[in-house]
Amino acid sequence: MSRRRKGRDVHGVILLDKPAGFSSSQAVQKVRWIFGARKAGHTGSLDPFATGMLPICLGEASKTAGFMLDSSKTYLATALLGQSTSTGDIEGEVLQEMDVPALDAPKIDEILNSFLGTLEQVPPMYSALKHEGQRLYKLARAGVEVDRKARSVEIYGLESVSWEPPLLQFRVRCSKGTYVRTLAEDIAAKLGTCAHLSALRRLEVEPFHEQDMISLDELAQLAEAGQTDSCLLPVDAGLADWPLVTLDQTLAHRFTHGNPVTASGCEPGPVRVYGPKNDLLGLGEITPENHLKPKRVMNLQ
Repeated sequence: MSRRRKGRDVHGVILLDKPAGFSSSQAVQKVRWIFGARKAGHTGSLDPFATGMLPICLGEASKTAGFMLDSSKTYLATALLGQSTSTGDIEGEVLQEMDVPALDAPKIDEILNSFLGTLEQVPPMYSALKHEGQRLYKLARAGVEVDRKARSVEIYGLESVSWEPPLLQFRVRCSKGTYVRTLAEDIAAKLGTCAHLSALRRLEVEPFHEQDMISLDELAQLAEAGQTDSCLLPVDAGLADWPLVTLDQTLAHRFTHGNPVTASGCEPGPVRVYGPKNDLLGLGEITPENHLKPKRVMNLQ
């Protein structure tokens, strides 16, 4: 006897406004439970103390998650100047306290502007990166510190929102792999002091927008009304900038069975693939030889 599958087949993307105190995995499981979904995953973790946008992919949308990891992200961060912690945020132990120099808006703007462009950033010990197979944060908790290689990140935009000593609030739009905790520490160092993040909110994950987020409380209310699916975004919503290729019935059949097909007139690169009934078949790659190779085939039936 085959095992009964748990949950229902529900496919789409939810832009969760994650509350503080939830790990990304806990938030995913909560959303999965609300929807009664068989499968769910996220497109990039958000620290437990942080709030804001956590795209969660349900069902077949999980096949798009890996392609969204490269998306730029926008954060609203609040740095407490004059105090550093072991984790770079409010959850760590205080390591150092320093005086905060007198700062004005022009000086702050000058320092922030110096971070625009490509940066070489050393990841913090309290991160999910691995060293010889072990998570850095686990080593840090054990009192072990290891050398970390600097990584190139991009700061596309960085501006001061408010300065109410000792709290500096700033908005940053950055590439994947950017640690805002480390950025806050580096900004503070250039300002002549130290810092840690007292608050962090992710406003956007490209191509999604802040106003499209939904909270757990709002999801629970929709669940009570039996309307949770009304807030689902399409399976390929996170790849809206990918070109779209439409196949006829014959080519669609070949594609969905894992076979490459001819796609003339298309630029090489990743594409979304649709069938003759405007149904999403999957994700593919156009080769320079005009072959469309399946990368992910969707099962949305």
